[in-house]
Amino acid sequence: MITVIAVLVIGTAAGLMAGLFFGTTRDLPQIEALKSFKPSSVSRVYSEDGVLLAEFYAEKRDPVPLAIVPTFLQNAIINTEDRNFYDHNGVDLKGIARAIVKDIIARDFVEGASTITQQLAKTLFLTREKSIDRKLKEAILAFQLERRYTKEEILELYLNQIYFGSGAYGVESASRIYFGKGVSELTLAECALLAGLPKSPSRYSPLVNPDKAIKRRDLVLKLLYNRHRITERAYKAAVEEPLALNGQKGRIHQAPYFIDYLKKELAGIVGLDRLYQDGLTIHTTLNLKLQIAGEASVAKNMARLEARMKKNRIKNPSPQCAFFAMDTKTGAILAMAGGRDFRKSPFNRATQAKRQPGSSFKPFIYGLAVEQGIDQNQMILDSPVSFSMGRGKKPWQPKNFSKKYSGEITLRKALALSKNIPAVRLADTIGVANVAAYARRLGITSPLSNNLSLSLGTSETTLMELTRAYAVFPNQGIRSTPMGITRIENRHGRTIWEGRPTHAVAIKRDDAAVITDMLAAVVTEGTGKQALSIGKPLAGKTGTTDNYRDALFLGFSPYVAAGVWVGNDDYTPLGRLETGARAALPIWTDLMETAWKNRPSAHFDIPDGVTTRHMDPDSGRITPEPVKGSVPALFKTP
Repeated sequence: MITVIAVLVIGTAAGLMAGLFFGTTRDLPQIEALKSFKPSSVSRVYSEDGVLLAEFYAEKRDPVPLAIVPTFLQNAIINTEDRNFYDHNGVDLKGIARAIVKDIIARDFVEGASTITQQLAKTLFLTREKSIDRKLKEAILAFQLERRYTKEEILELYLNQIYFGSGAYGVESASRIYFGKGVSELTLAECALLAGLPKSPSRYSPLVNPDKAIKRRDLVLKLLYNRHRITERAYKAAVEEPLALNGQKGRIHQAPYFIDYLKKELAGIVGLDRLYQDGLTIHTTLNLKLQIAGEASVAKNMARLEARMKKNRIKNPSPQCAFFAMDTKTGAILAMAGGRDFRKSPFNRATQAKRQPGSSFKPFIYGLAVEQGIDQNQMILDSPVSFSMGRGKKPWQPKNFSKKYSGEITLRKALALSKNIPAVRLADTIGVANVAAYARRLGITSPLSNNLSLSLGTSETTLMELTRAYAVFPNQGIRSTPMGITRIENRHGRTIWEGRPTHAVAIKRDDAAVITDMLAAVVTEGTGKQALSIGKPLAGKTGTTDNYRDALFLGFSPYVAAGVWVGNDDYTPLGRLETGARAALPIWTDLMETAWKNRPSAHFDIPDGVTTRHMDPDSGRITPEPVKGSVPALFKTP
C-alpha cells in the first residue's frame, strides 16, 4: 500500500514538474534565430571631407568583435556582473540560493542572481517583468545558449547588447557617447566606469551623476584588485584618474537643417527602417567649412540687425535668416541653413518657405531679353509709367525704390542699379508669359503669375529654387538638380546606392555668358559693391520686397552659387532701409569669401559665340579702345 502511494506521489510530482516545464517552455523563442541575428546598428552621415555630421538610430548600437574589447573591460564586466561566468552552465545555483535568501528576508526582489548568459537571454528574448515564470524561462534559455555557443561568443553578444544608459547599447556606443572614442582606446579607469553601468545605467550615468559614477568605478576597480586582475600600481593610478567625458549628451548633429532635409531624401532611397537599424554610412556633399562660416555669419549679422531694429523701435525683434549654396557644375549642396536655431524652429526656410524674391527675379527678365537678341547696351526709358488694368480698375503705376528716375538708361546699368521701371517696361515688351516660361526652364517650379507685377518679384518661390536657377548662368546654360548624397554604404562597406548629377540644357552657352557679365556688373558697378572686398570674380543680384519685408542676395562665383534670405516669419517689415544689400549681402559675402578659399583662380566662361567690347555704361556707346568711364562688356557675335 505504501509503495503504491509513493508511486502515486512521485508520479503526480513528476506530472506537475513536466506540466510546469512544458507550460513554461511551449512559448519560448527559438534561439536558433541567433544564427541570423543582426542587431540594429547606427547609421552615420559624413560631410564631403569625411567629418561626422549626424547619427540615426533606434537604439544606439555599434557591434564590435570581442577581440578589440580591452581585456580590462572584459574582466571588469565579468567580475562585476558574473564572477563565476566561466564555471557555470548558464545559471549560477549558488548565486540563486544567496539571492533567494535575501529576497525572502526582504519580502521583495532586492537582489538578482542573473548570470551574464541569463541577462543576455532576457535582453534578446524576454520582457523585463519580475516574475517566477520569467525567471524560469530565462534559466531555460540560458542553458540552451550555453549548449550552442562558446563562452566567448556569449560574452561578445552580451557586450554588444547590454544597455549602458544615454541611449547607448553595447560597449562601443557607450565608449563613444561617454568618452568620444572607440572601445579599443579606453583606459583602465574608463573600462571600470563602463563596467559599473549595467547595474543601474541611469543612477550611475557619468553625464547625470558624475560623483556616483566615480564611486561605482572605484568599487569596480577595487574588485579587480582584490581578485588579482590588476596590480596595486594600476589600481592606484586608475582611482586617481580624473573623469574626462566627451560632453556629447545628445545625438551628434551638425548642419541640422541639411540633415533634416537629407532624412526625407533617405526615407525615399532606403526607407526609415533601414536608416535607423542597418548601420549605413551616408556620404554627403556638405562642405563643413562653408557651413560653419555661414552659420557664424548669420549669428553675427542677425545680432547686428536686431540692434538696428531696436533703434527703429521695433519691439522684440526676432528676424530669421536662411542660406543655400551649391556647386554650379554638379548641383552638389555645399551648405544650408533654414533658420537661426533648428532647436527652436526646425522649419526650413531655405527649402520650404515661399517668399517674394523681389528684384532678385529681374535677371530672368534680362536673361530672356538677351536670348531674344537684345544687347546689354540697348537704351530703355526709366520714367514714370502707367499700365491699364482693365475697365473699372485703377491703372498700375510701379515706382523705383529710390523714387528717382534716370530717363534713358542702358539695360546693363538698369540691372546693376536694380531699377524697377526698366524691368517692368522690358517684361511688357518681351512678354510676361515668356518670362515665366524662361524662369521655369532655369529651375523655378513654384507657380508664377501672368501679370506685369511678376517683373518685380511678386510670385513667391523658395530660396533653393532661386539659387538653382542662378547657377545656370555660370554653368554655361546647364541646369543642375541639387543633390546632397553622393554614396550610401551598408554595414560591410559595400556601396548600395550612388548619387549622380542630373543635368539639362536650359539656355544657350553664349546667352548665359552675357547675362553673367551683366550680373557681374551688379557687383562692380551697382548695388552689390560690398562684395568687391573679396577681390574675386563674383556676380549676383539684390532683392528687396515692399515695406522691407524680405531682403535677399542671390549670386555666384565660377564654382559656387549661393542665396541668402532675411525676413520675419510673420511678414512684418524688417525696418527702414533694410534692403537686400544691407541685411542679406554681408552674409552672402562671408559665404563666398570662404567658398573661394583653397580654390584655384578662375574666370567666368567666355565662349566663342561672344565678343568683349568696351562700352559706356551710361550712353551705351561702343568704343574701339578703352576710354575713361568705359567698361568691358560681352556681346553675342552676330
